[in-house]
Amino acid sequence: MAVNLVNVEQVSKVYGTRALLDGVSLGVSEGDRIGVVGRNGDGKTTLIRMLAKLEDADTGRVTHNGGLRLGVLTQHDSLDPAKTIRQEVIGDLADHEWAGSAKIRDVLTGLFGGLALPGFEHGLDTVIAPLSGGERRRIALAKLLIDEQDLIVLDEPTNHLDVEGISWLAGHLRTRRSALVCVTHDRWFLDQVCTRMWDVQRGTVHEYEGGYSDYVFSRAERERIAATEESKRQNLMRKELAWLRRGAPARTSKPRYRIEAANELIADVPPPRDTSELMKFANARLGKTVFDLEDVTVQAGPKTLLTHLTWQLGPGDRIGLVGVNGAGKTSLLRALAEAARTQGDVQPAAGKVSVGKTVKLAYLSQEVTELNPNLRVLEAVQQVRDRVDLGKGREMTAGQLCEQFGFTKEKQWTPVGDLSGGERRRLQILRLLMDEPNVLFLDEPTNDLDIETLTQLEDLLDSWPGSMIVISHDRFFIERTTDKVMALLGDRALRMLPRGIDEYLERRQRMEEEATPSAAPAPRSSGAPTAAPAVSAQEARAAKKELQKVERQLDKLSTRETTLHKQIAENATDFEKVAGLDAELRELVTERDELEMRWLELAEDA
Repeated sequence: MAVNLVNVEQVSKVYGTRALLDGVSLGVSEGDRIGVVGRNGDGKTTLIRMLAKLEDADTGRVTHNGGLRLGVLTQHDSLDPAKTIRQEVIGDLADHEWAGSAKIRDVLTGLFGGLALPGFEHGLDTVIAPLSGGERRRIALAKLLIDEQDLIVLDEPTNHLDVEGISWLAGHLRTRRSALVCVTHDRWFLDQVCTRMWDVQRGTVHEYEGGYSDYVFSRAERERIAATEESKRQNLMRKELAWLRRGAPARTSKPRYRIEAANELIADVPPPRDTSELMKFANARLGKTVFDLEDVTVQAGPKTLLTHLTWQLGPGDRIGLVGVNGAGKTSLLRALAEAARTQGDVQPAAGKVSVGKTVKLAYLSQEVTELNPNLRVLEAVQQVRDRVDLGKGREMTAGQLCEQFGFTKEKQWTPVGDLSGGERRRLQILRLLMDEPNVLFLDEPTNDLDIETLTQLEDLLDSWPGSMIVISHDRFFIERTTDKVMALLGDRALRMLPRGIDEYLERRQRMEEEATPSAAPAPRSSGAPTAAPAVSAQEARAAKKELQKVERQLDKLSTRETTLHKQIAENATDFEKVAGLDAELRELVTERDELEMRWLELAEDA
């Protein structure tokens, strides 16, 4: 029987006139891996701080098992700025001691990319004081994970980690023996790590078995049975469940609940996006040209990030952009945005960016644009526009869109200066959408947003007609809102990934393995075979040209595949016609598989 580590009994916490937690009772046992979700401001962080005894409850009590070894990662670290990374993370261990520990090597490599801490000027001997908040947070996480604990409490551990870092952290936590309680908005991470969920809502905490996918179904089912009046939220849950069951089966390949019940629940839920309809609408709004890059070089100061980039962003394209930090994701968006702002007058360091005449770009940067703190939320939105056309006949007033983004009627009259960081981020996105752009650049849009707001944003983007590029470390959001994934792997090239983020992680792992120095090679005799000759510049250019041709063919096949699926659905009762369409579909899938294999071969040489 599992040992109980922490007991929370009838705990209440009041701030001002609002009860964040009201008579909550919970327990954490050995082996538990619990994810905590809920809207910003509903008490997630307060709950785990009281669980860790970092904050006192107004009523009730929290008890820890005797001798409990507890590790906590809060949103604000307690590192000594005068110390070095070595002193904080490694402590007094000699080099041969910590380097001989597989656990320490794994943590340093997973969080920093190597034992030498590439990216820090003096490696382990770098002083903490001048480091950024993101760097300090990774150091605090490394310090925590190197120790042994019975229970780990993590508040937003994926903040400031890239896709690879998040993937490593998920794998690391799955193999640890410690119990875990984790607040995060990263739904992929929750699904990978957690076996139970706590949903903090209106002063109470609802418990669910399973990861995020199971939680989505169970909560939607509970609300359906209870016939709650929150129909908007229920519809979003049902839509997300449809995505999980249809669009991303790998996430929930072993559901804990009856498959028949899940299928019944989503029987009348349409696919998240009608791609062909949105493409038609996007063509009408944008024309044939959106952004056309020819032999472009992108620089950031003296550093060259991309060279000889030839690429098109077409009408209706929804691109997820991933890559290593510093590879040029944000710099590429900035170069395109500058060309759009000046209608092509300002160009990158080399090459040409052509911008469509009808392009109306909205760019969500990582920095929250400062607004007049004295404005009310609704006034800040109405400054842009009173009503917005979201496409496909959907029109909303500023107040309705505010409500969809979690700003209730009362909250709409809150001064901007009183909003939290997450609420300001929501307001920033809202103002962008109110301006009715037809091209969206979203740079880390999920920062500071809770899961409920993320699902609402995804719902809006589902029916939004236009072209879109999303940079995010949240792979759930990337896979949910975009149709293609492209990557910057640090080799100054932009590559399409037919298999998405899984392929990106595989490529990065291969690059790491190739970059790792192997054991010293044996002396080569005169008869030893020579290494294969490097690909010449001419061959590389030819491969790149063919690669772009294959990408265009893959795009056409993808469009045709969508059309065939739609035609099969429309002619479901005409068996002869369906048989012909199905045969064509099988041929198309075979052709696509061959093209993808060819693409992979060319990508190695380009």
